[in-house]
Amino acid sequence: MSRQNVKKLQAMEKSRNINISCREKEKPITNLFSRNLKKIYPVGLQRTCSALSLSSLSLSLSQNSTDSCLTDSSTPIDHKISLALRLIAPAERRDQVPVPKIVQIPNLNIVATDEGPRRCNWITKNSDKAYVQFHDECWGVPVYDDNQLFELLAMCGMLMDFNWTEILKRRELLREAFAGFDPNIVCKMGEKEIIEIASNKDLSVGESRVRCIVDNAKCITEVVRECGSLSSYMWEYVSYIPVINKFRYPRSVPFRSPKAEIISKDMVRRGFRLVGPVIVYSFMQAAGMTIDHLVDCFRYGDCVSLAERPWRHG
Repeated sequence: MSRQNVKKLQAMEKSRNINISCREKEKPITNLFSRNLKKIYPVGLQRTCSALSLSSLSLSLSQNSTDSCLTDSSTPIDHKISLALRLIAPAERRDQVPVPKIVQIPNLNIVATDEGPRRCNWITKNSDKAYVQFHDECWGVPVYDDNQLFELLAMCGMLMDFNWTEILKRRELLREAFAGFDPNIVCKMGEKEIIEIASNKDLSVGESRVRCIVDNAKCITEVVRECGSLSSYMWEYVSYIPVINKFRYPRSVPFRSPKAEIISKDMVRRGFRLVGPVIVYSFMQAAGMTIDHLVDCFRYGDCVSLAERPWRHG
């Protein structure tokens, strides 16, 4: 290629670069602002019939980002955007910000919005009332009474066949069938009582499960002779102090624990039935031996306060 052709090509490339630079300078400043803003904040825009109404903008802003080139150090960019949106919004709509309705829930000593108190994630708006009540009033509350502990142990054993809602709906019937879960009475039940309970269609508890409950009552009486009470036997494993966990997500809550495995192994040695590590851990959760309410649940603080009280079994 001749030297003259090379000079022509260089001149053409230089002219092309100058034209591109001029076109860039002619672009609106607003487009430059928008492009730079998107590098810092994910902003999505949705059009409606009114381009200037506040409802025409759908913004999703990161709460951890700041931009020194778009705002000074004293005013965050999201605050400036908020002020700008208020200025372009119609006057009659500027002050129409929904205010949560405050509700005092009786007997629970808490304040919540009109949507109700915040509970553990596994409690939903479709949860049965019996299940919600058990969560709000019983689950995670330390239990020291032998009859109540026996009842919780029996209900946790029934998780092999039913879920918590199904069991809780049968709770009063179970109490009636098993004499208020008094181990001294249940341990003396014979074949007639066992078959009668097993044939109760409202309970729908198989004969083998009924026998497990009766056999566990016999084991409890032996534990009482040795340890003084079922309560003392169970709570000694955690040094009479509930284990307080700080779980934020349901996936963090375990199905079993090393402590539950130790308790399960000893209970099996003593002749208890339906006391595997998973069932034992469910029992520990229900009896308040471990506090597994999620930290943002309204019951977490209440149960922790109860757990931090001195051992009160006597």
